Amino acid sequence: MDYENNSWIWDGVYYYPHLFGGIMVTAALLGLSTSYFGGIGSFHKRKSGEKKRIRVYMDGCFDLVHYGHANALRQAKALGDELVVGVVNDEVIAEHKGPPVFNVEERLTLVNGLKWVDEVIPDAPYAISEEFMKRLFNEYKIDYIIHGDDPCLLPDGSDVYAAAKKAGRYKQIKRTEGVSSTDIVGRILASSRCRENGKDHIVNGEQHQEESQSEDSHISQFLPTSRRISQFSNGKEPGANARIIYIDGAFDLFHAGHVEILKRARELGDFLLVGIYSDETVREHRGSHYPIMRLHERSLSVLSCRYANEVIIGAPWKVTKDMITTFNISQVVHGTVAENSLKSESDPYEVPKNMGIFRLLESPKDTTTTSVAQRIIANHEAYKKRNAKKAQNEKRYYEEEKKYVSGE
Repeated sequence: MDYENNSWIWDGVYYYPHLFGGIMVTAALLGLSTSYFGGIGSFHKRKSGEKKRIRVYMDGCFDLVHYGHANALRQAKALGDELVVGVVNDEVIAEHKGPPVFNVEERLTLVNGLKWVDEVIPDAPYAISEEFMKRLFNEYKIDYIIHGDDPCLLPDGSDVYAAAKKAGRYKQIKRTEGVSSTDIVGRILASSRCRENGKDHIVNGEQHQEESQSEDSHISQFLPTSRRISQFSNGKEPGANARIIYIDGAFDLFHAGHVEILKRARELGDFLLVGIYSDETVREHRGSHYPIMRLHERSLSVLSCRYANEVIIGAPWKVTKDMITTFNISQVVHGTVAENSLKSESDPYEVPKNMGIFRLLESPKDTTTTSVAQRIIANHEAYKKRNAKKAQNEKRYYEEEKKYVSGE
């Protein structure tokens, strides 16, 4: 503002202070009311014209659910606002890939238990046809269909997601390296062979050594990073007066029984803290061929569960008074179904029992890591064929891709 050109204003303020004071106050109020009510108007405008929520769809067998599945769903959810997951039924899996390890009820429990999942469609088709795609768009209001950058092929070698790609409604995420259901089956079968050959170790040490070397390809390739752990973490701390529940275990080969017991434990309080035994602790109490999944792999599986709020990575076998005090634990719980320890020693829950804060929870399912492994071992020939078939299809896919890129 130019002072000289607007001297009348200052003269008015000097000679008629009450009049100009009233004018200034009125102007201020009008300005405030305009901005205030205008703000409300614009708020209502934003509300009525609110951006459409993006719904994305991802499907799969979700057999032997691991942190790779969880990371895929996490990435898919990041591409939209609501994640709908299709789960293929047992008969279709058997037709295309061989017998599933977990039945459809167990797989639905696992998928529903993942924190990024908003809705589940059971009996989803293995291949997305034009008809099912229209159903996704019209009935389920799906905007995009998501899949990883690894090949998903039909027996004839064609792309399962060809229709979605053609419709321009397909988005791709990065596959999580270092783990797959095929890899886990391989680890379990390798562990079984090692146990069988272990009896001959003293008599024929060279044979056992060769067997061990042949299993190197089934050793976990997972490289944990703080970034990956933070991506899976809730990042929330318990409130000042929160009732904190503690449950511990190996949580190896994460299964529906784990999800159900975590759900039951979470219902007892406001915050569920899960202790996950170290690999050394699991080997000491369960045998040298366990765990199948390494500590950080198991930690990510638990963190991906919607019922777990926080984990202790490498929790001790015994619950101590110091632990209870440090983490402000209100109650310690344990399921009725668990693997037996090879060591006969003092009760790991002696301290919380003496404090009157221990509770034994009835396990909703009788599934254990050993029983899951036994399912695979019992059908090992079928799973070997399944793994070989998948490897053959992938090899064919990449050969075709190479030809396409090179223009052959």
